[in-house]
Amino acid sequence: MATNVQILLASRPTGWVEESNFSIVERPIPEPGPGELLVRNHWLSLDPYMRGRMNEGKSYAAPVEIGQVMVGGAVGEVVESANPRFKQGEFVVGPLGWQLYSLSTGDGLMKVDSKLIPLSCYLGVAGMPGATAWVGLLEHCQPKAGETVVVSAASGAVGSVVGQLAKLQGCRAVGIAGGSAKCDFVVKQLGFDAAVDYKTGDLNENLRAATPEGIDCYFENVGGEVLDAVLRRLNPFSRIALCGLIAEYNLPEPLGAKMIRSLLVNRAKLQGFIVSDRQDLYMRAVTQLARWVAQGKIKYHETVAEGLRSAPAAFIGMLKGKNLGKQLVKLV
Repeated sequence: MATNVQILLASRPTGWVEESNFSIVERPIPEPGPGELLVRNHWLSLDPYMRGRMNEGKSYAAPVEIGQVMVGGAVGEVVESANPRFKQGEFVVGPLGWQLYSLSTGDGLMKVDSKLIPLSCYLGVAGMPGATAWVGLLEHCQPKAGETVVVSAASGAVGSVVGQLAKLQGCRAVGIAGGSAKCDFVVKQLGFDAAVDYKTGDLNENLRAATPEGIDCYFENVGGEVLDAVLRRLNPFSRIALCGLIAEYNLPEPLGAKMIRSLLVNRAKLQGFIVSDRQDLYMRAVTQLARWVAQGKIKYHETVAEGLRSAPAAFIGMLKGKNLGKQLVKLV
């Protein structure tokens, strides 16, 4: 009998995630009951938010329970359906988890067009990360032509889209990334105006040189010293979209921000946001992004791990910044 491979949360990490925090099991492929459908997943998304879901405690979403399939987005093909909204052979994207086959009621699933753009794009540039960039920048920062937009983790799945959207709005786009290869990527491949390598030494001075007219909009993915360096460069009435703090996800205590006084002095607006709260904008965002990808207006890069069993190692590597662009696992 064909089996379904699943990756479960085996234990909660203390500090950095380890492969021992996961377990891999094989179980029979489930059969859909009334109103359900069975999806054969083709691609699995690996994202920083999953680290928070491994922890116990209050957050914006419930934690993954020990022994439960790891939460995560996937895109795949409907292979059986007892749900009138979905037909065999259609492709869908949604919270299908770290597994080869997923049983679903259809809630949270979205049909996607595999002929418009590659399926993998619906997990990255035209999926949740792309929509996060779209909502955070266009809705919360509202950049104006001629302004300077800075984004941290600029070579990642979210940051790479933020900078390109800023350019489409007529802004100066500056990325912060780790390493010369990532900085070259965002400037030479994605069209950013400048990139700052936070690993080379004087982050404050390098950021000053890249933002001679200060910073009007900042899209925050990192926290820590990067956030403090940006706070020093804020212009009056600047706007910050607080999307993530990946520098803190594996630390026992948060780093905090030393330069928070800059928010007061510059009368800056800081908005924390979770893209799932903005379902009113989500479809508009992914529809527009998919069209721009198809037209070549938005570029992307994917780092691909092969096979579901490679997911834990790829996830740890992504948290340590080893990926370029979107981190995916190819399942088919």
